[in-house]
Parts: sequence; structure tokens; C-alpha cells
Amino acid sequence: MRAAVVDVGSNSIKLLVADRDRGGELKEVVSRTLEVRIGTGIGSKRPSLSPGGMERALVAIKALVEEARSLGAEKFDAVATSAVRDASNGAEFRKRVASRTGLELRILPGIEEADGIGRGLMTDPALESLRNFHVYDLGGGSLECLLFKDRKAMKEVSLPLGCVRLTEMFVPAPAAPFAPEEAAAITRHTQDLLKGSGFPLPVEAGMTVVGTGGTLTTVRAILAARERLSLEDSPTLVEVRSLKEILALIGPMDLVARKSVRGLPASRADVFPTALTTLLAVAELGAIDGFQHSLRNLRWGLAARLLD
Repeated sequence: MRAAVVDVGSNSIKLLVADRDRGGELKEVVSRTLEVRIGTGIGSKRPSLSPGGMERALVAIKALVEEARSLGAEKFDAVATSAVRDASNGAEFRKRVASRTGLELRILPGIEEADGIGRGLMTDPALESLRNFHVYDLGGGSLECLLFKDRKAMKEVSLPLGCVRLTEMFVPAPAAPFAPEEAAAITRHTQDLLKGSGFPLPVEAGMTVVGTGGTLTTVRAILAARERLSLEDSPTLVEVRSLKEILALIGPMDLVARKSVRGLPASRADVFPTALTTLLAVAELGAIDGFQHSLRNLRWGLAARLLD
């Protein structure tokens, strides 16, 4: 049995086609990411998906579904997260996905999104030894925070702290150098929402902190490019001092210069300073020195459920 998951996020639309080996371990057949930015406008008081954004997303979803079918996928799950969840016309977009692709798009509540991320992390062989740990998944629309005790999720919180959302809220000119006052405002806002969420911070001594999402993947890619390594061969531990170093490098750059940084996708260059600032705000409040990066998050959790 082969399963396919399409994840419609605020910044990108992703595909995972997976199956299980003879030992039952979840194995990737193909993973694909298309930078679509359906979440433009998510930072407004009444978010709405633009006609152009919806059309770009429909084209991307259709292409990913066709690829999955060509690879023999028999089970499908298509989900949307923060951008569609918060949009006033999310239901209309859902109908258009069904009409164009034949798939029923599930709009995940924040808690179900967090639960899927946790389930996905449980499939990562590199994390098998972890028992008690925190998880932070930063996307374009939201930040998911999870606390695991004895490998069971004890606390799950979804907060509207995604990098696309916060860039629209606090960075009036994303093409200009990132201003210190913008960083300060994002830090205050992030920490205020975290404090009010009831999520336990700082992190207990001795607990590992796991990070997922495109921001940490991009940080690893930048660090790997410096060492002429592939992403897969780069260290999975991303230290907070590396986040600070990269922000100090790219913050003073304008958008054109940021797009020239090796490892930084041009489509993420406008929101990347905000994303780094958000993770640093979490790290400061949580007394976190580094994030153990995993590529296995929501898609993997949903694929595991399809194949169970």
C-alpha cells in the first residue's frame, strides 16, 4: 500500500508519497515542495485568499496529485493549515480543490495539526531514543508547540505566529533591510503570546528541543552550503548562536542581496528575517541553546495514519 499526503501550508504546498518496508518502517518514495504563498494577506484583520493565490495553489495541488498517482499512490489525504483555516473564503477554496482534483481538502484545526506533527516525529529513527522533549514547528501561518513526556504528547498549542503572518503585521517594507525596531516588535509579540498560551516555558533542564519546519531546514541548507555539504549530510543540531549569526548577516541586506545567499530560497527571502527572529524569541523565553532538527512533521504523521 502506498499513501500520498498533500499539505497546503501558508508559504508552500508539499507532497509526501510514502509506504512501509518489510519491517513496517515508514519510507519516503518522493517528497516535493512548491513555494506558492497562498497565505498572502494572512496578517490582516480579516484574511482572505486572493483569486491569484487560489489559482496558483490549485495548479500546484493538481500537479502534485498527478505525480502521486503516477507513482502508484492508492490512499490520499489532502489537508490545509493556518492560511486556509483563517481565511474567510476557506470553504470556497475547499470546494474548488474538490472540483479540480477530486480530493476532499480537510481544513485542520490547530490542535489536530499539532497532533499530526507529533505523530510524524514519532516515525523519525533519529529521535527513537528521546523520551521527554519539546517540539516547535514554525510555518508561514502558525507556530505549533508540543511537550512530550515518555513519548506521549502532554501539551499541544497552536499559535498565530507564522513568518508570513508576522511579516505582514510588523514589517511594512519586506524588501528593505530588516530594522531593529521590527525585530523588537516581533520578539515582544511572540513572547507575549507564548506567555499567555499556558505552554510550559522555560524548558526543563535536560530536555531535548526538537525543531521542524522550513525555517530550520533553510538554516541547515545555508550552513551546509558553506561547508559544501548536502542537507542530508549536514549536522541536525542547529545551535541558537547559528540563528543569531545568520540573522546578523542577512538582516542588514535588502531583498535582492538576500536572494543571493546560498541555501536561502528566493521565495523565502522576504520572510526569513522574521522567521529567524521568531525562533530566537522562543529560544530566549525557553532558555534554549539549540534545536534538534527533524524533516518529519505533519506529512509524515498523516501518512503513518493512512498506512496504519
